[in-house]
Amino acid sequence: MKFKGNPLWLEDEPVLVEQLRLLFLGARNTFLTVNCLIFCMNWVLLDDSNARALIIWSAIAAVSNLNFYRFSRKHLALGMPLDQAHRMVWVSVGLSILGGAIWGSLAWVTLGNIGVWESLFVLVMLSATASGAAYSYSPVLPVCFAFVISMCVTTATALWQMGGTIFHTLATACLVSMVTLIAQARSGSKVIQTSIQLRFEKKDLLDKLRLETNLTDAARLRAEQAHREAEHANAAKSKFLAAASHDLRQPIHAQGLFLKVLSRTQLDATQRQLLNSVNAAADASAEMLNTLLDFSRIDAGVIDPLVTTFRVQAVLNKIEREFGQQADAKGLSYRSRESSLVVQSDPALVELILRNLVSNAIRYTEHGGLLVTCRLRGAQAMLEVWDTGIGIPQAQQQDVFLEFHQLGNPQRDRRNGLGLGLAIAQGLARTLGHQLTLKSTLHRGSRFQLTLPIASLALTEYVSTTESGLTQLLNVRILVVEDDEAVLLGMLHLLRDWGCQCEGAADLDEALALVQGFAPQVIVSDHRLREERTGVQVIAAARAVLGVNLPALLITGDTAPERLREALASGITLLHKPLAPHHLYSALVAELKL
Repeated sequence: MKFKGNPLWLEDEPVLVEQLRLLFLGARNTFLTVNCLIFCMNWVLLDDSNARALIIWSAIAAVSNLNFYRFSRKHLALGMPLDQAHRMVWVSVGLSILGGAIWGSLAWVTLGNIGVWESLFVLVMLSATASGAAYSYSPVLPVCFAFVISMCVTTATALWQMGGTIFHTLATACLVSMVTLIAQARSGSKVIQTSIQLRFEKKDLLDKLRLETNLTDAARLRAEQAHREAEHANAAKSKFLAAASHDLRQPIHAQGLFLKVLSRTQLDATQRQLLNSVNAAADASAEMLNTLLDFSRIDAGVIDPLVTTFRVQAVLNKIEREFGQQADAKGLSYRSRESSLVVQSDPALVELILRNLVSNAIRYTEHGGLLVTCRLRGAQAMLEVWDTGIGIPQAQQQDVFLEFHQLGNPQRDRRNGLGLGLAIAQGLARTLGHQLTLKSTLHRGSRFQLTLPIASLALTEYVSTTESGLTQLLNVRILVVEDDEAVLLGMLHLLRDWGCQCEGAADLDEALALVQGFAPQVIVSDHRLREERTGVQVIAAARAVLGVNLPALLITGDTAPERLREALASGITLLHKPLAPHHLYSALVAELKL
């Protein structure tokens, strides 16, 4: 199957339909979130001076949100007919232009009539809305561009007409942010388009192989060629996803650093609650990127399990806290039976396997619920996830563990992900030496079962990673090497907030120019730098100049298997973007032995 098109448009209707399906499912899933944002706006900003204008704006915004939700739901229910794909795109573009203008008009309605903190709140929420739209609408770029450009131009116009250096600067920053969001959306759209195209190509190639299995020798040679093409396509897919993932990680990593700095300023209770909501949205974006990283780490063979003994119940409790509300929001029953079993494995990897299984169960279950349990069978523990979902046909029960595989009934109303969750779970199970099995009945549900060995050693209590208080000021000299200006600025702000003396460099030459005069006690460097240089080279050169084995941390946004192996081979502590600030803090404390 050959695909035509460019980054903005695809002429192949089946691919375009899949892109629209992702767009409409995203609109359906964010409907309540947008209404909550509108409610928050009224709760924080409504007073006698702006009551009428804000209420009118809220009503218009709610109606616009409802229209796009109803439009999305209608076409999902109709099964996304091919002959209506282009019309659906243009209608969506029109709705997005209107929606973006409505959100941008919030600046006209509120700014200039409210205090400084309320103005900051409005700008933060508009920024979060634009970022969320750039991500949610990225499957169909014209729709994404329509919303982001309409919203940012309307907001920038409002800021500019208010006059003064500060508002002119904010208006300019709004337009710069628009360009950045468009660039991010293009990268995300390329990942989605390429994944869909490769999925169709892979299906065609596999069908071709099945047909030619029992043919003549000449036909078998053609089948071998098709197999090589499939492997080449898979390698190209991995390389492309790694590059796109790196580009997307940079701004999300910088965003996390700035949000952490903001959280340490003086905020009232309402502002703190809103900041927590923005942090939750940023964490959700980071979690989706980490799915690609998990798959790449398995593919590269760089996961080194840390086997210990732990109580299964600690993992079950954390997963229930994480997914219970998600199941409730979908009207599903989430049940988890208590277990006193103690097993021997890597608790973090077992948690990751279970998270993917539970997420998959919720995604494919519309009625009923799911049960998560761990029971003893002989000398082994059976960690099980049961659901009452759509079930999996017998012919596809092995295919669901393949990367980028999704159930292929186009008429079924289902959510779409990247199709990596079960592939990651199976890969981690193999890495740990555990068995992951599936039993499913079509239209009745599925059961995934992970077999764990019962512990025979002393118990080590498992505590999932959470953010510490970060109460100890570090008071050390740190050289930060990073070629992305936003990430570098965010890193310097955060480290100085922790009491560090910091200098920043964008490349190897700048770093070496600072080393002797500044005499850093630790180096924190990005792995991939300009001019094909790496953080490993920077750290080695700095150690040679100072004549000491200087403590160092290596941070990477790469997911390419060869780059992961290269970074790990250096022996330097490796961290991954987007990096949670408390993980950076913990790594610095461990490296400096504080």
